[in-house]
Amino acid sequence: MQISARNVIKGTVVSVEKGATTAHVKIEIAPGQVVTAAITNEAVDALKLANGAEAYAVVKASDVMVAVD
Repeated sequence: MQISARNVIKGTVVSVEKGATTAHVKIEIAPGQVVTAAITNEAVDALKLANGAEAYAVVKASDVMVAVD
């Protein structure tokens, strides 16, 4: 598989919470560091995502905002 995104981070699925149509998938990319993705329930099933599964967080953003207080 080839993709244009350059931010690909390997991790482990620690949570899959399905809603009516959308699921929130949490991937631990380092101890204590978790990335959450909102994807369709259909994608969860197709990718066979479950706790403990190896997965990649692929980030492609046109804008990244930074804030401080």
